[in-house]
Amino acid sequence: MIEKKFLAMVVALLCILPLVLADNGNIFDDGVMLKARAMSVIMVSSILVTAVVILAIISRKLGNHKRMLFLLMLIPVIVATFYTAGTTIYLNQISVTKGPVHWHADFEVWNCGEKVDFRNPQGLSNRVGTPVFHEHDDFRIHVEGVVVKTEDVSLGNFFNVAGGTLTQDTLQVPTNKGVVLSNDGDLCDGKPGKIQVFAYKIDNPEEHGDWIFTQQKIEDHSSYLLSPYSLVPPGDCIIIEFDQEKEKTDKICTTYQVAIDQGELHGS
Repeated sequence: MIEKKFLAMVVALLCILPLVLADNGNIFDDGVMLKARAMSVIMVSSILVTAVVILAIISRKLGNHKRMLFLLMLIPVIVATFYTAGTTIYLNQISVTKGPVHWHADFEVWNCGEKVDFRNPQGLSNRVGTPVFHEHDDFRIHVEGVVVKTEDVSLGNFFNVAGGTLTQDTLQVPTNKGVVLSNDGDLCDGKPGKIQVFAYKIDNPEEHGDWIFTQQKIEDHSSYLLSPYSLVPPGDCIIIEFDQEKEKTDKICTTYQVAIDQGELHGS
């Protein structure tokens, strides 16, 4: 009887494993998916070990099955440890950053002169996006972890993982009140509007306290890559705006304005 219980338990968990490791065709990058699979392996291994321990406690007729119980507890732990360690080493080797990074960029979205706020984070994670690429309802883009490919942390992919869209002619932002959608040519204050992206960038990031910034109009919106800095500034201030076409924007992130007011930041 006990052999049948062992067999049923192992078979059930082996059936679950392909499901938790499956690629569900989501929009997350390779690094996030590999980490998710590692967590799934840990989860299945933990369930198996817990089930074996419970079975050992409630069963009175272990007989010669002590060795089997020990192996059923040891093997999942070893598999989970090696899989997780291997995933970490592999990601660090193939990543463009060669290890974890912690970058930030502030951003604002404006639609015909009205500031648009992304939907609030839901759940315990307190983020909108992936563990590596997200925001915390703080108007700040966070890159926290291993970046496998540069395009994984592009501005367009940030909107993707946050549930929105940013292309050359479409801006879609999920908010607490619904989706704000704008397309090139839609009317804005009675005139045709255009999706535009502007970036405030620091020219001399090494000169802390005496930074010089420039404002650039970004032509390829979705491919834009934020500057690799933890603090803002010198991290970027990115303004995404639907309005009449213009060469410069008068919008600016709060962090940049504060640095200007304090005399730490100057325009070129």
